[in-house]
Amino acid sequence: MKRRFKSFKVIVVVAIYFSCVSILAGCGFKDIDKRVFVTGIGVDPSEKEKGGYKITLKLSLPVASIKSSTGPNYEYLVYEGETLAEAIRILETHTDKVLEFGHTKMIVINEGLLQENIKDFMDYFVRRSDIQLIAWVAAAKPSAESILRVEPAAESAVSSTLINFFGTSGTDSPFITSTFLYEFRRNMLSDGIDAVVPLVEASEDRKELIVNKSLVVKEETKPLELDAEESKYYNTIVNGMSGFSYKAESDDLKLILNMERTKIHYKIIMVDEKPTSINMNVKMVGVIGQSNKNLSLKDLKEYDQIASKAVKKKIIDFLTTVQKENFDPIGFGLRYRSMVLYNKNTISEWRKAYPDLPIDVSVDVELKGTGAIE
Repeated sequence: MKRRFKSFKVIVVVAIYFSCVSILAGCGFKDIDKRVFVTGIGVDPSEKEKGGYKITLKLSLPVASIKSSTGPNYEYLVYEGETLAEAIRILETHTDKVLEFGHTKMIVINEGLLQENIKDFMDYFVRRSDIQLIAWVAAAKPSAESILRVEPAAESAVSSTLINFFGTSGTDSPFITSTFLYEFRRNMLSDGIDAVVPLVEASEDRKELIVNKSLVVKEETKPLELDAEESKYYNTIVNGMSGFSYKAESDDLKLILNMERTKIHYKIIMVDEKPTSINMNVKMVGVIGQSNKNLSLKDLKEYDQIASKAVKKKIIDFLTTVQKENFDPIGFGLRYRSMVLYNKNTISEWRKAYPDLPIDVSVDVELKGTGAIE
């Protein structure tokens, strides 16, 4: 009886096994030599179809040996379509290999598109499971295609100059704003904060990329361009980045300050659950990097006051500039939303109050020394 029962169990297991095997699909794996990696995507307005898009894909071609390669080797695919999905589907027929988007680290968007229908075309990138949400997003001037096609002489075969501008893998500059795809979409969809993306330009000879400006983006509104200095102060306030240099002047004394640490705290002052002002405290620690006169360590307190006054003026100028244009890249509105009981009028009340809110900034600069010499 036991033997019959065991035999029956074996027959059932074997039957289930073969049933499962019969419905399994064949292996869909494609060898790496049948794939081509897309390292960058450029989005421009279509020149042929009204409301359409011009898509540029930057493909990284493999090299036999890094040592034998004289430079990067790229191929570019370009197509114009009504939607991004349509254009990319057609581009799949422009190459004999599978387009692999898993290594796409750069999405470059024409600055002219960052005003209308932003959510429309950005929705495509977020929905694709093979495009990582940690891809960098940047605005391009004059066009995304022209920026992707710039290949600096110093670019190696295994790296991308454009990608190295962002994060900490390459250059680390206080003028450069780095924005992930998920950050851009999150801030675009959130009430109380406006998204900020770096602006990428090319040199006149088309051999160098320049990234030291930013764009504050709000849907159905012309983006606000931040110059290099304003981008620096944005990164100071939002990211607390170090390595900044500030110029401070008093009478005939001129100082260049190198900041090593920055801490910033701010709060929305409320009266009867209504915003009345914005209070910001800034703490910086650094050294004097350059001076037009001889300095003395005994006068450090005086230099601290000169530096604090200069930095305070710059920060207030930046905050009032974006406030005057009715942009909120810092996220003061988000802080306000977290402080009140949400209702349907919360956002409208904030938008009405924000343009006229007084901004009170206090800056405390502590200079540790005058550098290697006095």
